[in-house]
Amino acid sequence: MIVINDQLTIVRTADGSNTIFNPQVGENYHSTHGALQESRHVFINAGFQYFMGGADTPKESVSILEVGFGTGLNFLLTADAGIKAGVPLAYTGIEAYPLTKGMINQTGYDTYIPADLWQQFIDNYTTALVNKVQLNPLCQLEIVHLPLLAFQSAQLYDIIYFDAFASAYQPEMWDETAIAHTVKYLKPGGVFVTYAITGSLKRALRALNCKVEKAPGAPGKREMLRAVKLKD
Repeated sequence: MIVINDQLTIVRTADGSNTIFNPQVGENYHSTHGALQESRHVFINAGFQYFMGGADTPKESVSILEVGFGTGLNFLLTADAGIKAGVPLAYTGIEAYPLTKGMINQTGYDTYIPADLWQQFIDNYTTALVNKVQLNPLCQLEIVHLPLLAFQSAQLYDIIYFDAFASAYQPEMWDETAIAHTVKYLKPGGVFVTYAITGSLKRALRALNCKVEKAPGAPGKREMLRAVKLKD
């Protein structure tokens, strides 16, 4: 464990990748069973790749809204996958309490993506209120530093990554109001994914016209949730 400052610490997880522990919340940003494998399993494989489908359903572009941008790991892995697929990506992350560039630099996530993508990200990362930048011809990133319920946008998204801290630590992020506010930004046919699965979350999503399914969870969790917003 490496102390970043008086509050945040770098924690090595079981797969060798790092996460950050936030004592104010009382939780890590990722599973201690493996930060990298959790992100790949829940958000890349069950979210991005699921939406992309097979070669018979090509996508001209993909837009993603992430609730809980955190360390940026989900974005970095998604951007890498999008670039490899040759698909333009427009990515918006909501993060009320942004980490500093110094903290991001200590995660070691530069080892999991191409050097040029990491440099484009870290050069443009800022804790300003809103940061929107075209990192490269295939990747646009916007980070909005506002609480979830203060976020407003005219845009609808293909995929939503819901990666808030667990409901035991941030129950307000998982109530019906928060979920409804989030899902209103999802396109019909769009995909909502999260590492968690609870009865209240399933009921909330079904009430918002989403088809809910259980999927195998990342290591340490038996199941996770994926939902598809039905067309009216």
